[in-house]
Amino acid sequence: MTDAQPTIARGDEYIVIYQGGPNDGQTDSRISTDGGFDSEITVIAAVDGKETLIDYNLVDFTEVGGRYQVRYAYDVKDSEPISDPEDRGNRQ
Repeated sequence: MTDAQPTIARGDEYIVIYQGGPNDGQTDSRISTDGGFDSEITVIAAVDGKETLIDYNLVDFTEVGGRYQVRYAYDVKDSEPISDPEDRGNRQ
């Protein structure tokens, strides 16, 4: 991310937009605990009925209607592996 983060009040809510991975396109709300956005988010996702830890890294943010929308990209390297559909024994 090239732009400096704005200072937001502790306790302010911001919208998270996930890009890539199992949460691609989903949104979430988070609360600022330190006056800024989290630089990394780890979420638990159910993949094939098994819980998996997925990491997302801060990409950028925009302010829309007085609220921040923060985009996070899937971090394949730091996330737990997700099996490829080709490796699931013909289960999709």
